Amino acid sequence: MNATDLRFSAIQRLLHWLMAIGILVMLFIGVGMVSTIRPAHLWLVSIHKPLGILILVLALVRLAVRFVKGAPPLPVTMPPLMKFAARLSHLAFYLLMIGLPLLGWSMLSAADYPVVVAGVRLPSIAPHSNVLHSSLWNAHRFLALLFFALIVVHLAAALFHALIRRDGVFEAMAPWRDRVPSVPADRGLVPEKTAGRH
Repeated sequence: MNATDLRFSAIQRLLHWLMAIGILVMLFIGVGMVSTIRPAHLWLVSIHKPLGILILVLALVRLAVRFVKGAPPLPVTMPPLMKFAARLSHLAFYLLMIGLPLLGWSMLSAADYPVVVAGVRLPSIAPHSNVLHSSLWNAHRFLALLFFALIVVHLAAALFHALIRRDGVFEAMAPWRDRVPSVPADRGLVPEKTAGRH
């Protein structure tokens, strides 16, 4: 195993950090949308909708790349419960990164609001219904709050691995070209294709 086997590929790291920025911007825009009146509200909505579609596309691309590239191995010394939590959070991230934009798109479709990306109006993916729109809006809001909480936990876990355990988990997705030991003593030798890190 060489140093590159202990890190995610360059495209995976690029997608991770691009999406991290986009998702944080998206969440803060969402907060602004529900607490701001016009005209700022309309301006935020005009950014929120295409950004959501962009995140959806990037998430699908990232998922495809993950299936092809796999993931570096988790440290052998990582407790089983921690590995389980990592895999569970990984699954939750993908479900929310894909599900939230689809939910928002459905919500807008139910309200008969257009979703325009690069000048192209996307088709509706839900029937027009005020009741459905209200239900989807509540679900979208709840899951967005859940996503924010998951991001906070993810950030705390990243800092824990970087500053306390120092087991190479953080470095595997770090954007900089840092020197990574070729074979750390506590890293497995077989990459985990579905490991709970992203």
